[in-house]
Amino acid sequence: MQNDAIRILITGGTFDKHYDEIHGELTFKDTNLPEILKQIRTTVPVELEINQLIDSLQMQEENRERVLGACRRAPESRIIVTHGTDTMAVTARVLGEANLGKTIVLTGAMVPYKIAGSDALFNLGTAFAAVQLAPPGVWIAMNGRVFPWDRVRKNKAEGVFEET
Repeated sequence: MQNDAIRILITGGTFDKHYDEIHGELTFKDTNLPEILKQIRTTVPVELEINQLIDSLQMQEENRERVLGACRRAPESRIIVTHGTDTMAVTARVLGEANLGKTIVLTGAMVPYKIAGSDALFNLGTAFAAVQLAPPGVWIAMNGRVFPWDRVRKNKAEGVFEET
């Protein structure tokens, strides 16, 4: 393992949702990543970059191009992308087909970080291990597993990611 910094590219998704008590809905205010990083107590150098804060169901081609551009420009060779789970595999395909020569791991959460029982910490921890151990390429780290970008899908009925 190297001691090089890991860039975390933040795109929103359930990872960063907050409950808006006035409107009774989940929405975005800011990223939860600084607070999450304190809790996981990583000693790996981290560079945070907010790319956008949107639900992945709202992510369009132009949003994915923003993610791709940020990955291209990043000086780090290891990148974690926090992303909503509904279209995570679509963004992973865009990044994978670009063949950037970097190790890029997408992760997210089924339950918002701020809500009890969230899988955000576990999935981020898995992504940290994966981005340091996996070879260059694009991966999805969810549910304690690491999947290659071109052989994964979200099983919406079961609420898990699985190999295709």
